[in-house]
Amino acid sequence: MQKVKKQRAWIDAKKKYRLSDATVQMAMELGLNPSKLGKIVGHKQEPWKEPLANFIRTLYEKKFKLRHEAT
Repeated sequence: MQKVKKQRAWIDAKKKYRLSDATVQMAMELGLNPSKLGKIVGHKQEPWKEPLANFIRTLYEKKFKLRHEAT
């Protein structure tokens, strides 16, 4: 039951924030909470914020690039 709710939350977040499958997969691997993505999204009044998909990609690259360099 929990797994179904989590999957549903990611499907809803994907539609709401217009994310690709790859971006959703990256966010899941990073351990992001789909219900908290609204806090990360940049709005018109916050032009300094990076678009959500780019932000997730940047976090993913930072986290997993360090792992690849260490091995």
